[in-house]
Amino acid sequence: MDQITLSPMEFFHQAGPVGKVVIGILLIASIWCWALIIEGVVNAFRFGAALKRWHRQENSPLLDPILVAGADALVRARGLDAGETRHRTVEAMNRSAKKIIARLDGGLANLAVISSVSPFVGLFGTVWGIMASFAAIAQAKDTSLAVVAPGIAEALATTAIGLAAAIPAAIGYNRLGSAITAKAEELGGLIEERALDIVAPHPAQIVKEAA
Repeated sequence: MDQITLSPMEFFHQAGPVGKVVIGILLIASIWCWALIIEGVVNAFRFGAALKRWHRQENSPLLDPILVAGADALVRARGLDAGETRHRTVEAMNRSAKKIIARLDGGLANLAVISSVSPFVGLFGTVWGIMASFAAIAQAKDTSLAVVAPGIAEALATTAIGLAAAIPAAIGYNRLGSAITAKAEELGGLIEERALDIVAPHPAQIVKEAA
């Protein structure tokens, strides 16, 4: 008995033009999905390492722009009372932090798109394969498996490849999203502490200028 190969490339070669387009799109989406997951894992580790450095009161190339934003806000807040100065400093640091976090989790939105769209692309290929099977039955006037098998195989292949792209994307989106969100909350607490470090050396000057 001949060996049956259940590889995506084999199904790609045996599929019709529409099936080839669908399978090609899903394979590209799957590769892109894993690239985004790897990028997200690297960013999460970078974020975690930067937070550890901040906990040790060390500089971090990733997070130090937040301190620069706080220092700039302090300069612009000259003449205000201590409470308003601290508020504006924290606000500027939080804005800078949001920009950094947006860069770190920028790929997560694409993972969400892949996880939600891939099953429907696969479903389109499934419907098209079943339509091709019915067309083959009408043309051959025969309902044997030999007639319908190619279209059914193409339909099931697109479903499977669509799920193979969607499942890792959904898991990666949820796991990485929750990890970065937790680290962002931790960063928020650190910003409050660092804001005090920035503002604390200048209270006398602030009070004097406010008077």
